[in-house]
Amino acid sequence: MNVKLKPQFMRDSHGSLFDRGSADSYYDRDRQPHWWPKGTGHGQKVEDLTAEEVAEYNAGYDHNETNGNKKEY
Repeated sequence: MNVKLKPQFMRDSHGSLFDRGSADSYYDRDRQPHWWPKGTGHGQKVEDLTAEEVAEYNAGYDHNETNGNKKEY
């Protein structure tokens, strides 16, 4: 079955929920679930999320926390 994902759930997409969660973890920022439909920093930032969308953001954040990939300053 070929299921087309909504843009915010496309994990390889720059600005997706998973991408933003992993980036916030990487830069040691607090969790602030959000995504950018037109790519990070472009268009409107979306912060009014469903429970499913928050879970996807948290999956990205947790994935990066588990792997310990952090920006070195």
